[in-house]
Amino acid sequence: MNVDSDSPAHSERAETPTPQSPSRRFHRGKAVTVVALAPLAAWACTALTLCLPLPGGLRPSVPFVVILAASLVLWHAPSLRRAILLLLGISAAGILTFLAQRPSHNRDWSPEVSALPWAEMEGDRITIHNIRTCSYRSEHDFDLRYRDDTFDLSRLTDVDLFQVYWGSSLIAHTMLSFGFDDGRRVCLSVETRRERGERYDALKGFFRQYELICIWGDETDLVRLRTDFRGEQVFVYRLCIPLERERQALLAFLQLTNDIRDQPQWYNALLDNCTTTLIGHTRAIINPDAALDWRWIANGSLHEVMHERGTIDSSVPLETLRQRGFVNGRAAADLQGVDYSRRIRQY
Repeated sequence: MNVDSDSPAHSERAETPTPQSPSRRFHRGKAVTVVALAPLAAWACTALTLCLPLPGGLRPSVPFVVILAASLVLWHAPSLRRAILLLLGISAAGILTFLAQRPSHNRDWSPEVSALPWAEMEGDRITIHNIRTCSYRSEHDFDLRYRDDTFDLSRLTDVDLFQVYWGSSLIAHTMLSFGFDDGRRVCLSVETRRERGERYDALKGFFRQYELICIWGDETDLVRLRTDFRGEQVFVYRLCIPLERERQALLAFLQLTNDIRDQPQWYNALLDNCTTTLIGHTRAIINPDAALDWRWIANGSLHEVMHERGTIDSSVPLETLRQRGFVNGRAAADLQGVDYSRRIRQY
């Protein structure tokens, strides 16, 4: 007997889904696994590339070899479980290689970061050793000089924040400058400690390729280097916080300087950079109730956060404050010490 195509029985059979074959489900599972683990595997490949002690010419080939081998094995893996284990194994290799890196003070350092600063603190008497006072003819041609200097903590009068821009407005280098009632200032810049001939690379900054250093220096070194010889834009802002907290912050950074001298530490472009290091060591002192803000990471906007919270002068519009604090072009090349610091603050 013929069954009409519109009959209920025929309609029910037509709507019944066809079960997927085990092979099809497996290949779909492979695709999902690859997508889920791809970011971790990519990070692991980068870690292997940068952290393995390989000749420079071989480094670029590492990601391609790992990805090709993983792709071939993954495609021919007899089970989804083995495919997942393979990708996890690659990721584990990258993580272990990354964690195996150890910071050191014993490298062939670039001259400008060759000497580690350190401090002696006895009551209000503070002596900072290896304050950098380079005299520049160009960015890479300079007379390298260091000095020791003693300051009276009770005579600290103010702290200024410098923001340095070299490209995107979202990213800046930050420095602090501590002023005393005799007109002297000492500036702090948290930076990467690079080896001789090594240049900073943003990607390498995430993978334990640079040690951390606290450079204490004169503004004629740390500020002028950036305005006059690197062509970077520099802004300065006076911090508006209680003087006692400013003194505590200075002591905290001197302790950090000594900690780095005693035990080398890694620089990290996200977690331990010029800004997060400064904030991390003073947040509990300066503004313990401050909520986290994404602009601490995109630190080119740090001045906006500080203006909103009154950490810098919020009695005037931010743009006015920014124009007043623009340093470039204010100081003559022959000004030194107190005269230089006073000139770049002539609002």
